[in-house]
Amino acid sequence: MKSGVPFSSALSGEVLIELRGECGLGVLTLNRPQALNALTLVMVRELTAVLLQWRSDPRVRAVLLKGVGREGKAPAFCAGGDIRALHQSALAGDPLVDDFFTEEYALDHLIARYPKPVAVLMDGITMGGGMGLAQGASVRVATEHSQLAMPETLIGLFPDVGGGVFLSRCPGHVGEYLALTGATVNATEALDCGWADLALPSDRLAEWVEAWSADPEVDAADVEGFDGDALPAEADDALVVHREAIDRHFSHATLAEVFASLRADPGEWAAQTLATLSRRSPLMMAVSLEQVRRASGMALADALRMERGIVRHAFHPPQGAARSEVVEGIRARVIDKDQSPRWSPARVEDVMPDQVEAFFHSPWPAHAHPLKHLA
Repeated sequence: MKSGVPFSSALSGEVLIELRGECGLGVLTLNRPQALNALTLVMVRELTAVLLQWRSDPRVRAVLLKGVGREGKAPAFCAGGDIRALHQSALAGDPLVDDFFTEEYALDHLIARYPKPVAVLMDGITMGGGMGLAQGASVRVATEHSQLAMPETLIGLFPDVGGGVFLSRCPGHVGEYLALTGATVNATEALDCGWADLALPSDRLAEWVEAWSADPEVDAADVEGFDGDALPAEADDALVVHREAIDRHFSHATLAEVFASLRADPGEWAAQTLATLSRRSPLMMAVSLEQVRRASGMALADALRMERGIVRHAFHPPQGAARSEVVEGIRARVIDKDQSPRWSPARVEDVMPDQVEAFFHSPWPAHAHPLKHLA
């Protein structure tokens, strides 16, 4: 492999691969700008193949993950998975749905346990599957453009890709708040909740990469020439300003109690939060709350195995894929765009504990789990 030359001419072009031989930096660039670099199964497989090869390649000292930019538009690292393709495949009974989540989760675990330093540039939109890639990296760099979120409940899903782990590790009950609302986090908020290691101006990213790749074992904040160059804290850091309210309302044991607590609060923030939650699937919010709570004591591999079971139930409910919350949510938000999903149950008060518990019964015995190989 020559410096600056693609890994293989047979690759799709959705991932650009480069080895900068002078510093031993392997660069993986997500290359679907028209789709905000949303992940496809092809991309997941190409990223996995290259990382597995680079793992034992002595020429590669460190890895950089980033997204291709869009000329004249705001940047994006990765907006998540290709949910249009997942919707179509689910309705058609195509195994692509199962393959995608199994292989995506395995890729997230590979990055998190990679034996060489991995840096990710979370410049712009970094959501869903993009967070799964980023949060396992050794060094997570945010910028003034960063928009980080786990917005899955809006489409009737739950914060997967290891979300149970990195949400449950947020301070206080911030993780439950972010899981249910899908609220977007900026660079300084990402530092507050443990989703970023460094915040830099975007116009210094290339310079930082060059300095870091010269010594990738150094702590991200100690890269020479970047001391004190972090972005200034923003005055309206919502996770700080509303922290007391977040902890008070989202500490309750059940989703119904969270809603009751917010309804009893006369403040504007509580009303806005209720309005946000009212657009989401009651059932999948309840599942998400339980997921985050359970994952708080889990290692990443165990949490991913749990999430793989949840997502199987989400796309393959007993009543058929067309009746699943996520297929309905994608239809309403992305396909038909009527913004009127028909959630079932429609009210938080009608979600029964046994409906939630069913999502946590693994569809497979341990020896047959598709992610049994994760250490």
